[in-house]
Amino acid sequence: MSSREKRGKVWLAVAGLVKSKDGQWLVVKKRYGGLKGQWSLPAGFVEAGETADEAVIREVWEETGIQCQVKGFMGMRTGVIKGEISDNLLHFLLEPMGDGVITHQENELFEARFMATEELLLEKEASVVLQYLIRNNVSYSVPGINDLNPGDQFGYTAYKIFL
Repeated sequence: MSSREKRGKVWLAVAGLVKSKDGQWLVVKKRYGGLKGQWSLPAGFVEAGETADEAVIREVWEETGIQCQVKGFMGMRTGVIKGEISDNLLHFLLEPMGDGVITHQENELFEARFMATEELLLEKEASVVLQYLIRNNVSYSVPGINDLNPGDQFGYTAYKIFL
């Protein structure tokens, strides 16, 4: 079974905008998919048993070796592929922890690095969404709330709200 078949017709993915202390953004250049060869944010699919904010921390770490913490939820991109696949991507703002040494995932990425937004705007290989985020200065976020319980009858083992 291919990964496309495994996901079915509703996809949920996450992307992380990781900003360094000096304001540079962590970007990756993928080896596959629609963004092959373009600079974009680290991203990937939410797996069973994890919240979206846990998924973005895992994806950034797997792709770049950078450990992060979520600062908040930025927004989402949603679309339909070929009239049948609901493709949804949640964007989170993250803060790097530790030394910031990048060890990119060789089989998925050509490269990963921190870049100044001014430099990214000059890159003809920057993704449309990356250019949009920079040009419109989109880096605001809504923090997560962890201490709500909608009721034990639901059986949540994790429950967070970003409103």
